[in-house]
Amino acid sequence: MKKLILAAVLAASAAAGTAHADDALKAAIAGKHRSAANAARDAARHPYETLTFFGIKPTMTVVELSPGGGWYTEILATYLRDKGKLIAAGESPESTNAGARRYADNFTKKLASDAAVFGKVQRGLFEPPRAYNIAPAGSVDMVLTFRNLHNWIGAGDDKVKEIFTKVHETLKPGGVFGVVDHRLPASRPAADNGYVHEAYVIKMAESVGFKLAGKSEVNANPKDTADHNKGVWALPPTLANKEVDREKYMAIGESDRMTLKFVKQ
Repeated sequence: MKKLILAAVLAASAAAGTAHADDALKAAIAGKHRSAANAARDAARHPYETLTFFGIKPTMTVVELSPGGGWYTEILATYLRDKGKLIAAGESPESTNAGARRYADNFTKKLASDAAVFGKVQRGLFEPPRAYNIAPAGSVDMVLTFRNLHNWIGAGDDKVKEIFTKVHETLKPGGVFGVVDHRLPASRPAADNGYVHEAYVIKMAESVGFKLAGKSEVNANPKDTADHNKGVWALPPTLANKEVDREKYMAIGESDRMTLKFVKQ
């Protein structure tokens, strides 16, 4: 009987912790600190469902690779601020590449815009294929990257493996690597259009020691045929073709995306 009571108490405690974590994530997503333009894209990007699928907890040390304009950073910085740690790994302000310096400077301004939200965000260096200093080896619970991998594959399979190896090195055993990117149908040949074969991503990850722990269709969009003039950038929010077929692309919405969860064994 005592064992049953203890088990029930532990189960209730675990459930309460999960609920608390969920509430914290919902609060971070609903926060007034987020820009209106970013919040408007929640319906297409599903941040709550995506991060929940990856198994994020507020006590984790999490790396966000190539945070770009900080869309997910707004959520992660708030969620992890009190009990966890967020490392935003991107370009260096001292980079030899002018474009990389611009990205770094813009992100620095983003972090400086609200110390209450971003004041505890740490910076890591992730500038493939030139430089890596993401985080100390074996120190990270989760690494996340959102719609970046398609930018890396042009450097070739060896460089993609190098990136995945660096990610693998930073993670603790059992750590999670979460990937979201534009998905190319398996029947279509690879092309320089911003889309990537899901099987390719899995193959590259497994080649460096990751195990595929799950797939989610939370970011799927069956309306996206992935065969647009100017590739994925024809779709919103970029709308690369401007007014040409604008209504068609708006009706499709944002791209069909893979959402993959890998684990370091």
